[in-house]
Amino acid sequence: MLRGRLAAGGYVSDSRATSPNLPPLARVDLIAAAVLLLAAFAIRGLWFGDPVADFDDQLYSFIGWRMTQGDWPYVDQWDRKPFGLFVIFAIAHWIGGPGPAAYQVLATLSVFGGALLVYALARLLVDRFAAAVAGVLYMVLVSAYGSYVGQTETFHTPLMLLMLWLVRDWRREDAARRALIAMAIGGVALQIKYTVLPQCLFFGAYALWGQWRRGMPIPKLALLASAFAALGVLPTALVGLLYAAIGQFEPFWYANFVSFFARLPAPLGRIGNVRPAALLPYAVLLTLGLIAAWRLNPPRDRGTYLLFVAWLLAAIASVLFPSTVYLYYYSALAAPVVLVALPLLDGRRIVGTVAAIMLVAGGLYLLRIPHRLEITKAERRNVARLTQAIRPHVDATRECLYVFDGPTVLYRTTGTCVPTRFVYPDHLNNNLETHSLGVDQVAEVRRILATRPAVIVTADKFMTPQRPENLAQVHQRVSTAYRPLATEWLHGRRITAWLRNDLPGPDARAASAGGRPPIVDPPAPPQE
Repeated sequence: MLRGRLAAGGYVSDSRATSPNLPPLARVDLIAAAVLLLAAFAIRGLWFGDPVADFDDQLYSFIGWRMTQGDWPYVDQWDRKPFGLFVIFAIAHWIGGPGPAAYQVLATLSVFGGALLVYALARLLVDRFAAAVAGVLYMVLVSAYGSYVGQTETFHTPLMLLMLWLVRDWRREDAARRALIAMAIGGVALQIKYTVLPQCLFFGAYALWGQWRRGMPIPKLALLASAFAALGVLPTALVGLLYAAIGQFEPFWYANFVSFFARLPAPLGRIGNVRPAALLPYAVLLTLGLIAAWRLNPPRDRGTYLLFVAWLLAAIASVLFPSTVYLYYYSALAAPVVLVALPLLDGRRIVGTVAAIMLVAGGLYLLRIPHRLEITKAERRNVARLTQAIRPHVDATRECLYVFDGPTVLYRTTGTCVPTRFVYPDHLNNNLETHSLGVDQVAEVRRILATRPAVIVTADKFMTPQRPENLAQVHQRVSTAYRPLATEWLHGRRITAWLRNDLPGPDARAASAGGRPPIVDPPAPPQE
């Protein structure tokens, strides 16, 4: 019969194993940290200041910036992401101003924190050189898979790594206390993106299994599990109470817990938006890492390595959790993939050193930095031109801009009033969002057009399946009541600003160097 006692926050079995010795911190670790910091800014710095480097972060930034002026997510601007994500962007803009560099620098520091944790976890299995390479490779892969500015994965992955660091060793006398801290961190991570839930459940289950191995009785395990759940739910519950206190619980509830399940699946299926070839770097790393662990360089701590493998499976579940999976979701796999590949990178073997150097070089090649630098220069220039063309025709009270399809950031850079709380164009033009907004999508676009926006922005190519009725509404309106004001290329699309005909402005013939932009004929609305 097992006997035990509670000590230092954890249940201690009389037959407990001793915790493995951790590598001591040395001056070389500080050097490695400095290298990782420099690498973080070198890898991500080329996007600093680009307001249209990606899409989703433009919305998060706008909502966060408006929070600093008193607006409320879900009430004044709508999205389904958790409140905590917008708080991060609000803090960034409160400190660094309204520009994109504010959150881009913060995201870089977050990725650097993740790299430090990858380094620390890697030191449990490999030497310092390989651990530093793992940290750099993590940052390269995060950017290569699309999280190079302010995607949610840049913020929640370091929290998952911190949870892993806290629960990794169930033999410690303070393992239960560390697990409680980890679950509180998981609750914060859920307020960045709810799809981390499978990982939080995995870490909680692993911590409970560890306490069971240490001899904790079932009743105490049940109590500990309840504490885990309470800590995980607490941040979200507090946000819900906050919205209830201001009389806006219903918008909070719908955006956070109803709209996710009301969004239609993509026509290509859950993972059809991502080409299999895009996952080849991960496949190569995992295959070679597992072969190295099995045949060439067995991990010195098999239990820790198996924990990394299990975490990878939980992270995959997180990636595949939504009904539609986009490429940047896979950036959440960068850390667990690198940790599973550690036996391949081990610098104590010449093969590992060569492999590490080749993998980092290959990762940097994937980033195509010279090419991306040219793109970001063009993006900055073109969005500045659009802003300059639109700004004289809009104001903060009556003459509004409506971005039906195009960069959300124009709402901030032009100083315009906003005609709808659905500021992200995808929410009103995407057919997959038909039943997920809590309002009639077609009626909302009709209402916006009835306000006679001073400028309407459209695109000649579609990023998502379009709602044909809304496309037809906008097509008819810009064809009859607007003239082209300016056209610029962004992300391979011609973005056109249309000026209302009764407003003074440039002659239509001089509005665009390319002539009158084409208006794409919408498909016929589906029959009832």
